[in-house]
Amino acid sequence: MHRRRPKRRWLRWLLLLAVLDAAVFYWWWSNQAERRYNGIIRDTAEEFGIEYALIKAVIWQESRFREDAIGDAGEIGLMQLMELAAFEWADDHGVHDFEHSHVYDPRTNILAGTYYLKTRLDRYRHTDNPLPYALADYNAGRARVVRWAKEVARTNSAAFLQNIDFPSTRRYIDQVTRRRNHYQ
Repeated sequence: MHRRRPKRRWLRWLLLLAVLDAAVFYWWWSNQAERRYNGIIRDTAEEFGIEYALIKAVIWQESRFREDAIGDAGEIGLMQLMELAAFEWADDHGVHDFEHSHVYDPRTNILAGTYYLKTRLDRYRHTDNPLPYALADYNAGRARVVRWAKEVARTNSAAFLQNIDFPSTRRYIDQVTRRRNHYQ
């Protein structure tokens, strides 16, 4: 005699509901992290004359909004600031007794990182679109931007982008630009 196993459809539905619940919670939690610094980002965007969506996109790309993020080369915080970049901001703004570890503070990090980004955008004002140059500088450094900005690429951003021989920097520029469009 063959016995039938009881149908356990309710168990499948319960499992599906648990998975959906976890997905909704993860989505909610991710969005909360992205919104946590909106006030600081807005104030800083206004102070430096930088687009809010751009600052937020750089933070997303650099740290996914983790204020305790540490990079492989010693970058710290939301905008992954190197020591030299942080001290550049502190010196320019007359911040005394500054230490690199101070950029763990979200407000300090966003101020210093936005200042650094602004100086990079200003550096390439003579181009048709300063953004790719500034993002490449932020990501890969000035020396590499100078190497990639030869001849027509000195002022033509499309030619500049084609000269970038670091796939990770090209991806960085693309991802920040897409995320910026998302936040707009």
